[in-house]
Amino acid sequence: MIKSRKVHIITCLLMMLAMILLLLTQRSTEETIKYFPPDSSISFSSNHTNLKLLTETGNDQYKVKWTASSSLEKEIYLRQDISLLYMDGRLKGMKGLWKESAKDIKLEEVFEESDSSHFQAISFHHGEIHYPNDEIKSIQQMSDDHLYVIDSPHTALESFKAPDSHVQQEWKETIDNTTSQQLHFAWKEWIATAKIDVNNYHLYPLTSIIQFQEQPINGLTQEQTDRIVGQLWEGLYKNYILPIANQAKTNQQIMPLVLIDKNNDHLIVLFMDDTNKLETLYQQLSV
Repeated sequence: MIKSRKVHIITCLLMMLAMILLLLTQRSTEETIKYFPPDSSISFSSNHTNLKLLTETGNDQYKVKWTASSSLEKEIYLRQDISLLYMDGRLKGMKGLWKESAKDIKLEEVFEESDSSHFQAISFHHGEIHYPNDEIKSIQQMSDDHLYVIDSPHTALESFKAPDSHVQQEWKETIDNTTSQQLHFAWKEWIATAKIDVNNYHLYPLTSIIQFQEQPINGLTQEQTDRIVGQLWEGLYKNYILPIANQAKTNQQIMPLVLIDKNNDHLIVLFMDDTNKLETLYQQLSV
């Protein structure tokens, strides 16, 4: 009787341990974007990011719909998308979704804001394909969108992506100039604190790296650029996105700055963490 009870207890403990290990494994898998060699046999059938003004809600508030989605023709082992939203150069929100054995992902949020602002969103669409003999390949794509919302007591609420009137052009220039001054002031302080000689680097705000999807980094091939961008998102996800995403709300961190060494030896990402402390992410390019 005692022996049977001991066996039962040991069996229960082993089952509990197995469940804990399984949960830890799943959590580790879910909370990682990992770059693997590209799979040329699979591509996204669609992927997009969209920002759209919905309506005025009263009390000097308006609603904006933020969506990001991507689709494949067939299911693959792992799908994961992440989308980052900035308002006037400051972090407004992060959204992400992870799925096993899936082909489609859709992220969507409607949020309220006030005052005239420039919203920018950039998304990274990612997937893993597992083959026999532990061979793993990946697919990746970026998409982005932006929206100017003009909320003035003197005019009707409106939005645009590109100005089509003199008034809209003036609003765009006003918002852009204010945002640019704030960003460059912060980035200048970061660079000084990190003791970086900017003469050795090309500087890119995070939302601008989507240009490398169609245009390779100077001096590199598109294949080399794709690998660098994939590894960049891998580092961003682990060191920048996850820690902030686990917080109840963002601290409106200034948009990260990416510095690419002019000799293509390495890149550096400067950003503020979840406690508004300056962090430096270093990535060897190894081209």
